[in-house]
Amino acid sequence: MTVNVFGAGLAGCEAAYQLAKRGIKVRLYDMKPHKKTPAHSSENFAELVCSNSLKAKRVESAAGLLKEEMRQLDSLLVKCADQCAVPAGGALAVDREQFSLLVTEYIKNHENIEFISEEVTSIPENEISVVATGPLTSDSLSAYIGDKFGKHLSFYDAAAPIVSADSVDMEHAFFESRYGKGDGDDYLNCPMNKEEYEIFYDALVNAERAPVHDFDVRDPKVYEGCMPIEVLAQRGVDTIRFGPMKPVGLRDPKTGHRPWAVLQLRKETASGEMYNLVGFQTNLKFSEQKRVFGLIPALKNAEYHRYGVMHRNTFIDSPRLLNSDFSVKSNNNIFFAGQITGVEGYMESASSGLMAGINAYLRATEKDTVTLPCDTMIGCLSRYISDESVDYFHPMGAKFGVLPALLDRPRDKALRGAMYAQRSLCSLSKFINDKDI
Repeated sequence: MTVNVFGAGLAGCEAAYQLAKRGIKVRLYDMKPHKKTPAHSSENFAELVCSNSLKAKRVESAAGLLKEEMRQLDSLLVKCADQCAVPAGGALAVDREQFSLLVTEYIKNHENIEFISEEVTSIPENEISVVATGPLTSDSLSAYIGDKFGKHLSFYDAAAPIVSADSVDMEHAFFESRYGKGDGDDYLNCPMNKEEYEIFYDALVNAERAPVHDFDVRDPKVYEGCMPIEVLAQRGVDTIRFGPMKPVGLRDPKTGHRPWAVLQLRKETASGEMYNLVGFQTNLKFSEQKRVFGLIPALKNAEYHRYGVMHRNTFIDSPRLLNSDFSVKSNNNIFFAGQITGVEGYMESASSGLMAGINAYLRATEKDTVTLPCDTMIGCLSRYISDESVDYFHPMGAKFGVLPALLDRPRDKALRGAMYAQRSLCSLSKFINDKDI
């Protein structure tokens, strides 16, 4: 038995691995390296486009719980992320080039996976397949999916710039993690006083943006988690100062005081040669990025390895199209996985690929497919994307709010997180043992 997997991104690689480790032959298709989307540059698989952060590590957080559930299910992507992590305080961030390379090596060297470099323009109806072509699915396949399975939805997100570490002016920067978390030098902080911030803010909200055809960045379908910094700033002069530029938990050693506003830089690579601008996703023209961000004293001479960009992400109307096992309601030989299903986030995408891969294996071996318990993060996300009662469907990431309420909900946030995590992981462990997956 051979199963097709279309797309070698996070979800596709996870699905291929879950199938292959269970003895299923996999044909993994991707149009790389012959053709790339506008947002991709590497020839390797599982390329991280927007940020190199996979969000919080703490299992008491929603994002941390999701990753721990994936570890229990032997996730390839989490395994690779743990191996190439870079310092990021309480977050799991990775050297994105090493991460993609590691995933690519795992996949290409697996005896049960055949990689086929080819653009797919249709989906075979009588073969078991996992469609994980991502939010930047090619125009031809996107048109096919739209014609075959109904209307598409879409939203826009953006990526932050990356600067050279040695171009940051250390006379105006300092190493420190918020509230002392991490190793103390996980973040490079670029502080501003009130006057500097107001000059920067005025330039930011009036800067010239790159054109995005048939789209208004004020549209509600811009994903909040990747809202361009210049759009966020338009909501008010203090919005970003209480958001990505909040100074709380930091103290400038040169002044002994908390800055008025702070831009944090996080290592892009393990060697620390490059840093990305945390929370500074943007759609400004490249020349404007250099000019406006250069008003931050530490970045006045910054050299950019990559400027920020904005792109469209496409996802299907999953509540009308998919079952909770990620199979298509009208044809259960076909599974969808990744951001195209409406899960939002790197690990959320990978987790859907993990479940689609497991269920494609179960379908191939004529066994009943599974949906994880509703008190697990993965189980809740799979139920959300298949919930027909959701009228205005919009991408959803890992949040405690999607989980069933605790019976005795404590007021303390940390304790609540610990209780959610304990309940979920116990439930998942029992499910894995009972179902033998």
